[in-house]
Amino acid sequence: MKIAVVGSGLIGQAWAIVFARAGQDVVMWDGQAPALLEAPTIIAKLVQDLARAGLVDNPAELLARISTEADLEVALKGDLEVALKGVGYVQENLPERVELKQSIFERLDALTPPDVILASSTSSIPASKFTASLEGRARCVIAHPVNPPYLVPVVEICGAPWTAPDVIDRTWQLMQQINQKPVHIKKELEGFILNRLQGALLREAFRLVEQGYVDAEGLDTTVKEGLGLRWSFMGPFETIDLNAPGGLADYAQRYGPLYHSIAKQQTDSSPWSEAVIQALDKERREQLPQEKLADRRLWRDRRLMAMAAQRNRWEKDDTGQ
Repeated sequence: MKIAVVGSGLIGQAWAIVFARAGQDVVMWDGQAPALLEAPTIIAKLVQDLARAGLVDNPAELLARISTEADLEVALKGDLEVALKGVGYVQENLPERVELKQSIFERLDALTPPDVILASSTSSIPASKFTASLEGRARCVIAHPVNPPYLVPVVEICGAPWTAPDVIDRTWQLMQQINQKPVHIKKELEGFILNRLQGALLREAFRLVEQGYVDAEGLDTTVKEGLGLRWSFMGPFETIDLNAPGGLADYAQRYGPLYHSIAKQQTDSSPWSEAVIQALDKERREQLPQEKLADRRLWRDRRLMAMAAQRNRWEKDDTGQ
């Protein structure tokens, strides 16, 4: 199957790597010519980093599977260009604006055969917000990745009320085929699952700092040297299932009252205060000057690469391969 990646920014570049790494042919399009021209160079650098980490076997073959098109009609309408016949899936990655997504999905719906899945990488906007008026709205779905998806494999799959079950199933199968970890979100909601969980933790983190219980460094240490170590290879339900002799129900009986008491203190839904944002930003800039943010992001990605390589070894050990 040929894959069309619409939008060649960070997420589009990452998706192109994910699909090509799994053997799919990818055509990239972007309405901004400079972005499309820059994408191959950036992708090549990322692929070399992945190869050095042992996460890509043949960089040259991977890069050869990715091509770029500046003309949306040529890029997506297979019968106009022999080289692009067989496009079976589109992954849209444009900015988080409803009107922009409505416009691009109207064009995608008009230019692709009716059996082609039209997926969006949106991190917060339900598909019903920008696909309701489309003739082919039943083939539209959210496939929300975590950045960067070539290192963090979970993909949230969420349909609109009118998305065909077959589209959900086919998207799920494709994500498994390209070695991602799909999660089916059964009903639409803003932010889906990952961002709502992250938002809940961030809200409490901001509250604890604002009320003087801990500073930014202490909060980050608690997560990265505590919760994060377990969460890097198991989820919260498995965590508590293993943290009581009798499993999850035993844990709930032992600690449920504690969490209920804490929850009563967490009912405030006010926005993050500007004062605490500025205080946290000041503390972070003291720890990491702004001019070093880019270098630290590269460090983060190298750590993620090392973790991905280790997880691959774990999976081989678990399956006896």
